[in-house]
Order: sequence, then structure tokens, then C-alpha cells
Amino acid sequence: MSDSQKHVIGLVIYPGMTALDIVGPQQVFSALPNVEIHRIWKTLLPIKTDDGMVILPDTTFENCPPLDVICVGGGLGQVKVVDDPEVLEFFQKQGRTAKFITSVCGGSEFLAKAGLLQGYRAATHWMMREQLATLGVEVGTERVVIDRNRMTGGGVTAGIDFGLTIAGVLCGEEAAKMAQLLMEYDPAPPFDVGSPEKAGAELVKKAMSYAVGTLGLDVK
Repeated sequence: MSDSQKHVIGLVIYPGMTALDIVGPQQVFSALPNVEIHRIWKTLLPIKTDDGMVILPDTTFENCPPLDVICVGGGLGQVKVVDDPEVLEFFQKQGRTAKFITSVCGGSEFLAKAGLLQGYRAATHWMMREQLATLGVEVGTERVVIDRNRMTGGGVTAGIDFGLTIAGVLCGEEAAKMAQLLMEYDPAPPFDVGSPEKAGAELVKKAMSYAVGTLGLDVK
């Protein structure tokens, strides 16, 4: 796709979402040429994320234009909205015409429950892989999974990799590389335990216990 083409991107936000799931991709998208970004929810009232940050929607379901890219993230509060008929109807409506149907982290559950991931591979947070599989989705463990026009990122920080991947598709490799450089995205984590495969069984067990007992994560 040419970077002279305008791209309309919709980021669905909701109470209890994880901020970085959406803020990461938005940071990438905001560095691209010819993009129009909508932060979407039912109303324009402030939304409190699961870490206490407050984000303002600027577009409602009702007045949202047709989107080229629709994206949703996960969060500790998603269990309260992921089965909401109004929310799922919005995904189904936009999914009929969107060029790319995407998610980060647990956001893939929204797409699956809206019927948009049947017959597709998708990524999600490692704690939600089994749950996503029960919805008829082939779950991938990559940071970013691309299956035709479905593009999904793994947990939280994978949203930046996801955003850069979509940037390359929408605007070309050079624009995506420019966005990465402007962000100085050159990760060098102090610990090599960022996936369950690397962390080991003991740390994974402790993390699961903390997520369920302290954070209240609903892992089925």
C-alpha cells in the first residue's frame, strides 16, 4: 500500500483495559503519514484503565466511520464487557468492511466472540491461550501472528511489535522503520523471562497465582 493513501484506524477502548495494549500501537500509528486515529467506546466519558490511567474516547460506536483497521486490547476488566452484545455487534459491523481486523493481548477474545477468528490463527497473552483455543481459534505463540487480514499481537508489550508490523503493511517498510527509530524502540530487557517458555515452571506458577489472587484475573 502507498503511504499517500489515507488509513482510518480505530482503537476500541473500554473500562478496565490495559493501557499499554493500545497506547503502544497508537504511539506507532501516530508517527505514520496519512493516518486518522479514532479512540472508540460507547460514550465519550473518561475511561479508567486497569492500572488507574484515565483515557478519553473521541469517537462513539454510533458515529464511528468505516475503519480500515480495527484494533482492541485486553485488560483485567475485559471480562465485564467481552460478552456485551453492543460491543460484539460493533466488531461484527466493522469486521464486514475493515481491511485489517486486529488485536493485542487478550483483545483476541473480543474478535473470537464476535465470530471474526473462526478458521484463523491468532496470538494472545500467554495466560489466555487455553481460553482462546476453547473459542475455536488456532492459537499461535509468536509475538505477532498474521493470518490473511487478521493480525494479532501477544501480551501487552507485543503491541509495539504488532504496531510496527501493521505500519509496514499500511505505509511501507521505510515508514515503519522511521517510526521505530523515532520511538527509539531498541529493547534490551534486564531479564530474559518475558515468556513462559523462557521463565520456567516455578516463575510461571507464581505469576499465575499473583494474577489470579492479587490482580483478580479471570483465567478459565
